[in-house]
Amino acid sequence: MSYVTEIFGSMVFNDSVMKERLPKDTYKALKKTIENGESLNINVANVVANAMKDWAIEKGATHFTHWFQPMTGITAEKHDSFISVTSDGDVIMEFSGKELIKGEPDASSFPSGGLRSTFEARGYTAWDPTSYAFIKDSALCIPTAFCSYGGEVLDKKTPLLRSIEVINEQSMRILKLFGDNNTKRVITTMGTEQEYFLVDTEMFNKRKDLFYTGRTLFGAKPPKGQELDDHYFGAIKPRVSAFMKDLNHELWKLGILAKTEHNEVAPAQHELAPIFTNVNLACDHNQLTMEMLKKVADKHGLSCLLHEKPFAGINGSGKHNNWSLSTNDGINLLEPGKSPRENARFLLFLCAVIKAVDEYQDLLKVSVSTAGNDHRLGGNEAPPAIISIFLGDELSAVLESIEGDTAYVKEYNRELTVGVDAIPIIRRDTTDRNRTSPFAFTGNKFEFRMVGSKLSIAGPNTVLNTTVAEELSQFADILESSDDFTTALNNLIKETIKNHKRIIFNGNNYSDEWVKEAEKRGLLNLKSTPESLPYLSTDKNIRMFEKFKIFSEKELNSRLEIHLEDYCKTINIEALTMLEMVKKDVLLAVSSYIKHLSETASVKKSLISDVNCDVEISIVTKLSLLLNSLYKKTEAFENLMLNVKEFDDLQKEAEFCRNNIFIAMQEIRAVVDELEANTAEQYWPFPTYGDILFSVK
Repeated sequence: MSYVTEIFGSMVFNDSVMKERLPKDTYKALKKTIENGESLNINVANVVANAMKDWAIEKGATHFTHWFQPMTGITAEKHDSFISVTSDGDVIMEFSGKELIKGEPDASSFPSGGLRSTFEARGYTAWDPTSYAFIKDSALCIPTAFCSYGGEVLDKKTPLLRSIEVINEQSMRILKLFGDNNTKRVITTMGTEQEYFLVDTEMFNKRKDLFYTGRTLFGAKPPKGQELDDHYFGAIKPRVSAFMKDLNHELWKLGILAKTEHNEVAPAQHELAPIFTNVNLACDHNQLTMEMLKKVADKHGLSCLLHEKPFAGINGSGKHNNWSLSTNDGINLLEPGKSPRENARFLLFLCAVIKAVDEYQDLLKVSVSTAGNDHRLGGNEAPPAIISIFLGDELSAVLESIEGDTAYVKEYNRELTVGVDAIPIIRRDTTDRNRTSPFAFTGNKFEFRMVGSKLSIAGPNTVLNTTVAEELSQFADILESSDDFTTALNNLIKETIKNHKRIIFNGNNYSDEWVKEAEKRGLLNLKSTPESLPYLSTDKNIRMFEKFKIFSEKELNSRLEIHLEDYCKTINIEALTMLEMVKKDVLLAVSSYIKHLSETASVKKSLISDVNCDVEISIVTKLSLLLNSLYKKTEAFENLMLNVKEFDDLQKEAEFCRNNIFIAMQEIRAVVDELEANTAEQYWPFPTYGDILFSVK
C-alpha cells in the first residue's frame, strides 16, 4: 500500500468506515438518509453517534464540535468534550444521537441581517449526514447547517443543500421525458481551483495593511513583476515545495482530493486544484483547504494571502468554479454524447444554462461581489464585470444552424441536417479555452471564473443550481404538456437559442469593443459591489427563490443587509489602516529622509563653500511638495470619513464608500507610492513589493 492510499481519508468517518463499524441495518438506514433524504430515527442516530465517538477517540480526539458555515464566509466551531460524569464522580466518554443531530451555539454574534436581535441568542445547528464527519485538531467535526430559533437561515450550507435538491428534482423531470427510468438522482459536481499567494511571515508582519486587510494599500511597482512570464508553471522553489508536500499530507488525511499544484502567473502566486466531487462536499473541502493553506503556511514561516488582489499591478487570485451535472451512475449531462438523442438531451441542458445565465446575470454577479473582488474583476488577469458565456466555434456553429434550420458542416465536410433526430455528434475540446470569459464551456462543464479566491463557493453554486433548475422547470412544463415531444423539443431548443444568444461571446472579453457590444446587447455591466447587491432582492429574484423555498423574501433582505454591511466595514477597516500607516509611519519616514538630505547639504556647504548641492535640494523639494500634498489629502480624507457616520441607509453608505472613500484612498496611494519611489530604502518604513514578492526562496 502506498503512502498516499494509506493516509487518504484516515481522519474521515467516510463510507468505508461506516460500513465497517455500523451494524448492517444501521448502515442501510443511514445510507437512505444520505441518498434519499429520509429522516433518521433517534435509535439509529444513537448507534451512529457511539460508533463515531469510538472511532474518533481511537484517532486521538477528545472533543466534538458542530462545524458550520455562518455568513462570515469562514467556518465556526464550538468544542465540547466527550467527558460525562458518573454518579460516583468518575468520568466516561459519551456521545449521544441527540448531540450528533442537533447543537445549540449562540447565534447572537453571527451576522443575521436583522433577522435576530442581540438578545435573541438561541440558534441551532443540524447535522448534515451527506457530508462526512472528520477529525481536526483533536476534535470530531460534524458538518452542520445553522439556523435561528425561528428557523431563518443563518448560514451558507442550508441554501446550497436546498438548491441541490431543487436541481435534482427538475433534472429528473427532464430525464424522464427522454425515457430515462434508470437514473435515481442528478448530482451537481464541482472542481474548485484555488489560487493563493505565499509570502515570508517576517515581511507580512512588517506590513500593517497585509495584517489588517489582507492586501497592500501602498506599494510602488518593482523593477520586475510578471512581465517575463517566468513564474507560471516554473520550477517550484524548495521552501514552497516543502509547504505543498505538508499541505497535501494534511488535505489527504481529511479526504480532500488535492490533485494539481503549480506556480501561477504572478510572483509568489500558486494554485491548487482538486478532483471533482459533489458540490456539497466540494464546498466543505474548499473551506477546509483555505484553513489548511494558512495553518500549514504558518508552520513554514510563511503567510498565505487569500485576498483577491493583495498586490496592485500584478495578477490577483480567483477560485475557478468548475460546475457540471451528473447522474448517480456517472453520466455527465453536459457531455455532448455519441448519439443524436444524447445530443438532444445535452442541447436541452445546455440551453437551460444559457437561458439561466442570460436571465439571471444579475444574480451571478451578486454571488461574486465583494470589496476584495472589485479590485480583481475587470483587470487583465480576470473576467470583466460583464457576464457572458463562451461556447467555442464548433458548438456556436451548431446552435446557429439549429436556429436557422440550416445544414451543419463539420470540418471533414460531412453534412447533417440539424433537427432533433439528426443533431450532429459534437466532439469534446474542439476549441481553445477562452481564459478571458467569465463563464466558459470547457468540454463537459462550465468554468465560472469570477469567483474570488477567499469567497465560499456555496453562494455562487446556490445561484447556479437554482437558476438552472428554474429554466429546467419551465422546459419540463412545456414538454410535459405537449402532444408531440420531438417537435416541442426542437422548437424549444430553437427558441431558447434565438432569445438568449446575446449572452454568448467567444471573443476577447478584455477589449473595449466588447464593452460597447455588450451594452448594445443589453447586458449588465455592474462594476462594483454597491451597484450589484440591490439586484439580490428584486421582485423577479425573490419570486424564483421563494418558488423553490431556497430563501424567503425576509431571508434575502437579510443577506442583502449582511453583504452591504460587510462591504462598508471592509472599506472602513482599509481606510483606518491607511490613515494609521500614513500618520504614524510614512510622514515620519519621509520627514527623516528630508532632514538627512538637508543636513548632508549643510555639512557639504560648511566644508566646501562653493560646492553644488543641487541634488539634495532637488530631492528635498520634490519630497517636500509630495509630503505637503499627502498631508492635505490625509486631512481631507479624515474629514470625509466623518460623513460615513451620518448614514442610516446601508445602500447609500456603501455607495458613498465606493464613490468617495475608495476614490480618495486611490489618490492618497498615488502620492505615497511616488514618495516610496523617491525615498532611500533604509528610511522607507515597510518592505517593498520587491522585498515581499521575491522573499520566498
